[in-house]
Amino acid sequence: MSQPQTTIAREVELSGRGLFTGFPVRVRFRPAPPESGITFVRSDQGEPVRIAARIENLSRRARRTSLKNGTVTIETVEHCLASLAALGIDNVEVELDNAELPSGDGSCLLFVEALQAAGIVPQEAERRYFRISEPVRVAEGDAELVAWPRNDDRLDIYYELDYGSGSPLGRQTYRFVVEPDGFIREIAPARTFVLEEEARQLQAAGLGRHVTYQDLLVIGPQGPIENRYRFSDECVRHKIMDLIGDLMLTGGFVCGRVFARRSGHHLNHELVRRLLEQQLRQEAAARRSGQPPLDIHAVQRILPHRYPMLLVDRVVELDGDRRAVGIKNVTINEPFFQGHYPRRPIMPGVLIIEAMAQLGGLLLSQKLEHTGKVAVLLSLENVKFRRPVVPGDQLVLEAQTIRVKSRTGEVFCQARVASELAAEATIRFMLVDAEPG
Repeated sequence: MSQPQTTIAREVELSGRGLFTGFPVRVRFRPAPPESGITFVRSDQGEPVRIAARIENLSRRARRTSLKNGTVTIETVEHCLASLAALGIDNVEVELDNAELPSGDGSCLLFVEALQAAGIVPQEAERRYFRISEPVRVAEGDAELVAWPRNDDRLDIYYELDYGSGSPLGRQTYRFVVEPDGFIREIAPARTFVLEEEARQLQAAGLGRHVTYQDLLVIGPQGPIENRYRFSDECVRHKIMDLIGDLMLTGGFVCGRVFARRSGHHLNHELVRRLLEQQLRQEAAARRSGQPPLDIHAVQRILPHRYPMLLVDRVVELDGDRRAVGIKNVTINEPFFQGHYPRRPIMPGVLIIEAMAQLGGLLLSQKLEHTGKVAVLLSLENVKFRRPVVPGDQLVLEAQTIRVKSRTGEVFCQARVASELAAEATIRFMLVDAEPG
């Protein structure tokens, strides 16, 4: 059964200090439209800097997950992402006025309580899941992660935390199937932990100097120093929290089973990359195998466009009237390159939008009641360009139906080159009678 996408019902604000930097920060969660995903916004810059929660925006840091756009970074996003994942929030803007999200007490409770206060509302778009389709393993020394499929839309994590007989933590194991109530009760209260020796090393390096023993769990030979555990296995529960947050860097809700042993953020990120690579390989294989759902002749039978304005070479995936994936091969012979930056050819952005709109029209044409009708562009919303498209690129177009009425249709479209987003837009059409052939 499909699930609708969600966002928060109203804006909500929280504040605190970053765990590593100690910077004071104010965070505002804002509702966001369907298909926009999770976006962090640094409002303290001259112009607000937006950073999508995707693995391609990862900034390499020790002991945390951070994102960057150029020279602007956002530190320690994993607890916020875990909260959004577990509460099932697809689309939200997270605006902050400094470089690091607040740590609260080292758990997720600060974020969970704010998001619950904001309320969660459904949207008119179908949720995107990232389904693990075949086993994947990543390892580094004694640490490993193994992921494999599960026959539903849930994420099942089994974590083994064991640093050996000399560790004050002891061996801890925990299994958790991600769902909101269980997360709030069993995972969200689990706090960041660090061994006493590691804490000294971090503070000597200038990190976390403001942190006290009450701000997180510092583990000495006899257990927490000037603190106490909330759960006897609090540390392994926190590790599961971090993994849930890191997996959101796939850009969707991961469905499958994951076994983790001694994994940290670096290995979590490697698993995300391997899962995305697997997805790209499978999509490429599907495009290469067999007759495409709509070849160029089928496309021409549906669309009234012809050279040089026909911008969809073929449709390689077609899921009824819900989703379509098409291809536009961009060559130096395109007529628009003769006059559009001819010394350094760039495909005009309006033509990328036109290509996405044509695929949207092809998708809407799949509805039986629209036989004999043509989708005519009515309006564009949330148009964004992310990277230039140049000769030699293959533009992979994707259209997803948001809603269709008797005379109008609305689709969300994206264009990618390899795994990089080139453009996106929400496109509305009028559905009109086709001219007689």
